[in-house]
Amino acid sequence: MSIPFLQYSTKQSGTSDQQTRSFYVGTYTDGSSKGIYRYSLQANGTMKQTGLAAASSNPSFLATSSNGRYLLAVNENGDDSGGGGTVSLFSVSGESLNFLEQQSSGGKWPCHIAINDQGFVLAANYGSGNVSLLKLDASGKLQGPLDMLQHTGKGSHPRQDEPHAHSTWFAPDGMIITVDLGTNQLWFTSLDRESNKLVPATPATLDMPPASGPRHLAFHPNGSWLYVINELSSSVSQVTKNSTGGYELGSTVSTLPASYTDESYCADIHVSADGKFLYASNRGHNSIAMFSIHPQDGSLTLIGHESVRGDWPRNFTLSPNEDFLLVANQRSNNIVSFKRDPSTGTLQFAGEIEAPSPVCLLFDR
Repeated sequence: MSIPFLQYSTKQSGTSDQQTRSFYVGTYTDGSSKGIYRYSLQANGTMKQTGLAAASSNPSFLATSSNGRYLLAVNENGDDSGGGGTVSLFSVSGESLNFLEQQSSGGKWPCHIAINDQGFVLAANYGSGNVSLLKLDASGKLQGPLDMLQHTGKGSHPRQDEPHAHSTWFAPDGMIITVDLGTNQLWFTSLDRESNKLVPATPATLDMPPASGPRHLAFHPNGSWLYVINELSSSVSQVTKNSTGGYELGSTVSTLPASYTDESYCADIHVSADGKFLYASNRGHNSIAMFSIHPQDGSLTLIGHESVRGDWPRNFTLSPNEDFLLVANQRSNNIVSFKRDPSTGTLQFAGEIEAPSPVCLLFDR
């Protein structure tokens, strides 16, 4: 009997807004952090730290299986002497994580991980500009890398002199989409489940606006639109699926106020489950940009900006019932929660707590 695995859980029906929800925090361990921490979000938006769930080296990005039994983390490491990144597998045991095994990420400085409903795992290696395929089987063994896909090319920005795979995603239509900051492209791949191979699609890439530096993406629930957050240009680009199943670049909008002229770099992006609102994080401006999504054409209208009350917001997440939005501020070592208004999309400060170099926030299943 196979055990299903999913990258993300959908909004849970019947979830009470009075329920306390636990979440994991992936971190960088070059300071005081020791690995992956566990916190809880209270009904009023305040947070509590449970403690260190597992010691691990630079577990910057996390993913869990849909049955909630396993957690995976990329260990964002790599050096010029040949050492590379790894993927660590943990079993979930109450409020603790039990280390099971570790496999190569197939490259250097892995910064993103995803898992699908069949247990296939993707790791994006920023330093070496490639994507690797692993698999978590029903018995809890992590196999691989089974295959690797090396990106080629470069963009026009000084930081785009070589490929830098920044995130990789299982799309709702079964396509694998990898966001490469270095080549300034989206890369499209299919998964051959018989041979466990990554097969480039035709066309294999989609160019993003010059020097934009695409980083992460978010899917709209209608399956026709996705949105790409561009790190270098501080913008969001809409990508639309056409009548033949391919993807086309649409409009791009800034995530910053028109009057802001200092340096800022986007990090993360999320779309609400009802498809009405989009959120994006600005590192430098230190804000969450809030947009409404037009229901007919998917175009974005800026609602405003909410200060993250910290420095360098990396990953952020919506709580399972989407009543709250939580932000990981890496440089100020804090996590901030905001109450979300589902009718207007706006945010209101709810709570704050210390966290050592937080990078990724992931709620329990």
